[in-house]
Amino acid sequence: MLEKVKKIVVDTLNCEMDQVTMDARLAEDLEADSLDAVELNMALEDELGAGIPDEELPNMKTVGDIVRYLEAHA
Repeated sequence: MLEKVKKIVVDTLNCEMDQVTMDARLAEDLEADSLDAVELNMALEDELGAGIPDEELPNMKTVGDIVRYLEAHA
C-alpha cells in the first residue's frame, strides 16, 4: 500500500519520491495545503477506489496516517 500511496502523493503534490516516507508530514515536509489535501484524497479514490471521509482528513498529518487508514478501511 505504501508504494501505491507514495506514487499518488508524488504525482499529486509534485514532490520527489525520496521525500515521501511514512513519517513525512503532509503540510510541513511536503508543503501540502488544504486544497492539496482534497486533490490528494480525490486521487486516492480514483487510483485505489478508496478515499478518506472529509471528517477524517484533518487527522491525516503524515503519509503513514494515510497508509494506515487505508489499510484499516480497505
